Amino acid sequence: MEKEEKETRHERFKRVASKRTNEILEKIRILGNCSNKSSYEYREEEINKIFSEIDKNLKLTKAKFLAGKRERFKL
Repeated sequence: MEKEEKETRHERFKRVASKRTNEILEKIRILGNCSNKSSYEYREEEINKIFSEIDKNLKLTKAKFLAGKRERFKL
């Protein structure tokens, strides 16, 4: 019986992050279906609110990845 190779943390990250990224991209594509004016009615301020929230969450999530790379202020 061969010894099973254990998945490294980097391999696990690539597997999980790829899957989650593809799920998010699919949800964004589906959200785009709401732009069909023959099926939906919306106001510009509603669209701005949606994308403002998405942008805010993207920035917060990216900051989590970059948090360890930022230099701290020193006197």
